[in-house]
Amino acid sequence: MTTGLTPPATDTPPAAPSAPATSTAPGARLLWTRTRGIVLAVVLILVAAVAMAAVRSQARHGALDPRSADPYGSHAVAALLADRGVSTRVVTSLRAARAAAGPDITLLVASPDLLTHRQQARLHAATAHSGGRTVLVAAGSRSVERLAPGVTADPATSSGTTLEPSCALPEARRAGSADTGGIRYTTTHVDADSCYPSRRLATLLRVPATSGGGDTVVLGAPDILYNKRLDQQGNASLALQLLGSRHHLVWYLPSLSDALATDDGERKSFLDLLPSGWLWATLQLFVAAVLAAFWRARRFGPLVPERLPVAIRASETVEGRARLYRKADARDRAAAALRSTTRTRLAPLVGVPVAQAHAPEALLPALSAHLHGDGQALHSLLFGPPPGDDAALVALTDQLDALEREVRRP
Repeated sequence: MTTGLTPPATDTPPAAPSAPATSTAPGARLLWTRTRGIVLAVVLILVAAVAMAAVRSQARHGALDPRSADPYGSHAVAALLADRGVSTRVVTSLRAARAAAGPDITLLVASPDLLTHRQQARLHAATAHSGGRTVLVAAGSRSVERLAPGVTADPATSSGTTLEPSCALPEARRAGSADTGGIRYTTTHVDADSCYPSRRLATLLRVPATSGGGDTVVLGAPDILYNKRLDQQGNASLALQLLGSRHHLVWYLPSLSDALATDDGERKSFLDLLPSGWLWATLQLFVAAVLAAFWRARRFGPLVPERLPVAIRASETVEGRARLYRKADARDRAAAALRSTTRTRLAPLVGVPVAQAHAPEALLPALSAHLHGDGQALHSLLFGPPPGDDAALVALTDQLDALEREVRRP
């Protein structure tokens, strides 16, 4: 099976038998040398991330929690309210917050943006006509329009933290300057109190309810409630007046378990909890990755032949290819390679250009005239169908060898 596969003029001298085979696979030392920079960078990034997370977790532990005495907790406000006869109760579920709404209740929502749209609508339905006060702390555009209809959050935040009241709201006038700042709001309510303006937009709004005598206070930043900021400016006065207008304060801290399920027990999927910006960012990263892959693929250019590191016998190459053909049961490809090689070698011997060696109308008449043989038999031998089994392939090889010897005979 190897006779017709031998490439012409490829007799290569055998390699030195004493030269041992050298492996070109990279060793462990070479791999470490190549990748140690990347590994070191990844380790440094992970260490920095863990350190930053630890620092932030210590600094922001118990943020806006009236039970926490940490710098960003709100235990001092709760203690001062208790001295004035105002009780503080912490709830972490929407069900408890809705049940607590009433005319003698101040409901503080610490993180309104953590609630889903459906939860925000249900909370507003429970507080709109309760007659109590609802305080929204740093409510963004996705939550303030549902919890306080008619109020809109401006995309640009306040440029400063300490602001003057500049309004007729008694609580603000008595407190004076305070560290409000944060998100700025506009409203369509003509009877609303717009206080502590920053660039003509309010950072504290009081919107009276249409019925029931209650109201909604929208606070642009939580700074006046932090333990570390309570003794500055008029923060303590403003916080006590806003939260102490009723005998009971319900402090609502939305939790992760509360965001995972609605009141009717419907579970939320992971995608429902992701803000829309994350989904857009993921799509943009995917598009960027595809473009980067296309750009890098274009840089490879055409294939470049390289010299083999060792000399390989022509017979070994032919034998290896024959084994591949046999393993793949590719008798058709093997027969085609044998016939093509034979035609290429026979064409110059009978005066046919190599470019026309594979054209039956050019090669067969010349062969018939040279051998005085049957053109039909030559056509079946050189251009016939592939053999049906291995025995037929071996017979075809023998016939092609015999034909070439016959043509080369003087």
